Amino acid sequence: MNIKTKLLLVLFVLFQSFAFATVAYNQPPSKEFYLLVGTYTSGKSEGIYVYKFNSETGNFQAISIAKNLKNPAFLAISPNQKYVYSVGEVNNGGAVYAFEFDKTKGELTQLSTQSANGSGPCHVAVDKTGKWVIVGNYGAGSLSILPVESNGGISAAIQTIQHEGKSIDVNRQDKPHVHSINIAPNNLDVFVPDLGIDKIVTYQLDTKTGKLNAGNPAFTKVKDGTGPRHFTFHPNKKFAYVIQELSGDITGFNYKKGSLEAFQTISTLPADYKDGKSCADIHISPDGKFLYGSNRIHDSIAIYAINQKTGELTYITNQSVLGKKPRNFMIDPTGKFVLIANQDSDNITIFERDPVKGTLTATGKEISVPNPVCLKMLDAK
Repeated sequence: MNIKTKLLLVLFVLFQSFAFATVAYNQPPSKEFYLLVGTYTSGKSEGIYVYKFNSETGNFQAISIAKNLKNPAFLAISPNQKYVYSVGEVNNGGAVYAFEFDKTKGELTQLSTQSANGSGPCHVAVDKTGKWVIVGNYGAGSLSILPVESNGGISAAIQTIQHEGKSIDVNRQDKPHVHSINIAPNNLDVFVPDLGIDKIVTYQLDTKTGKLNAGNPAFTKVKDGTGPRHFTFHPNKKFAYVIQELSGDITGFNYKKGSLEAFQTISTLPADYKDGKSCADIHISPDGKFLYGSNRIHDSIAIYAINQKTGELTYITNQSVLGKKPRNFMIDPTGKFVLIANQDSDNITIFERDPVKGTLTATGKEISVPNPVCLKMLDAK
């Protein structure tokens, strides 16, 4: 083989290597997340289920289960994604669990357990400093603030605030029922929808002491009998929305300096629907263009387009969840998939989301898990 032939061969190999590297470089990176599923353990569930989830394909893989827990229903993840907090939703001895999450193994290790200082804790949140955990007690109509220790565990509550009052539904609103804890993007304003008193109670968080002080205004009143439940902020930080369990409505607000000013209330159900109402969860797509809300009796997700200037919602459609009682759902961090936790059919159905139309298409993929209640994701790396 002469020198010219050898040179051509070397150039050919180099070209092939370069071409392969270019193709590999241009391929979109694999987006894998851990999916954490909070459940009710009164049936066949064993605790908190952990899966790997691929946001390119919608495929999943079972990884681990954190066991020996009582109703670890709602979950919250620390800002550094090293720790996970869960309620222990029982009427007597309501608790808050703290876990360390091992991303290498995909496993939760329990660090500590503390009293929620109230019955029926149903929602939990972590502030953006990672120093304070706030739990909402549905049964007691109260909320408690617990300090986070240096190892991610939690200490006993330093403050418990009791709500007072009632509203017009004698079966559901004879007393306060705190339903969610929502910390604003500024990590100062905290909005607490209370289903029992038809108010969104407002607090300000002191991140140095962990104490909650009354907001200004102290609350935002919604229509009697609506039952405010879950709450979300628009990515532009100008709008906020609450879904109302009893009336089946969503109300939009202008959000500014700790105050909420309502600009719209819209139904989550088709105009010809006449049966029961029981809304649950609410989320906005990462691009801020679409809002989604779940109906547990209609077994559907309501879909709306969001006016980017005014925040107003335009109804698009209701999508069947292909299951029963969609208590909670989530949009994956890339915005491509919507996962719906159907509590009474023991499945998590996976839909692909159209980023232009906002509509959902069933992928045919679903995760079988007993009594799923809450879905959270964190990076797998």
